[in-house]
Amino acid sequence: MRFVALCLVSAAMLFAASDWRQATESELKQLIPARASVEKEHIETEFRTASGISDGKGKFVAGVVLITAGYAAEGKYSNFFLTQVPMHVGEIALAPGDYVFGWKRKDDDTLTVKFYEAHSGKFLGDVEAKRMSRVGRIESFRISPPKEKASIQIGRFGMSYRISD
Repeated sequence: MRFVALCLVSAAMLFAASDWRQATESELKQLIPARASVEKEHIETEFRTASGISDGKGKFVAGVVLITAGYAAEGKYSNFFLTQVPMHVGEIALAPGDYVFGWKRKDDDTLTVKFYEAHSGKFLGDVEAKRMSRVGRIESFRISPPKEKASIQIGRFGMSYRISD
């Protein structure tokens, strides 16, 4: 009986993951603000770096590189990130909302990525992004749908995520 229940749960998770797809440019234009609210500032975003995924039912996870030169956020934050569904990045639980993150190189193969609430600047935790052994185009920021490999890519580095129920 446990085996059947485990198979049903696994099948449901696989089916749910397969619904997620890459967000279109027009969807991202509706989601990504030209200026993201970060603490007390409104920081310009670099739309050409925007990436996101959609469940096909109106829910999104998306992000973009921030242009932080001249702002207090410079050196602390590099990306704006939003989720409309509960999720985990590494072991950090994120409720639907707006977030920012920044990263520092730990060593040649690892980045330490620190997540914060966008509006308050409250530190939420950090995640390690590992060097990806990927051949081909390297993007400054990309969120891959779960059916490909649930990862958030920063240049040559990636960190895993999972959509929560």
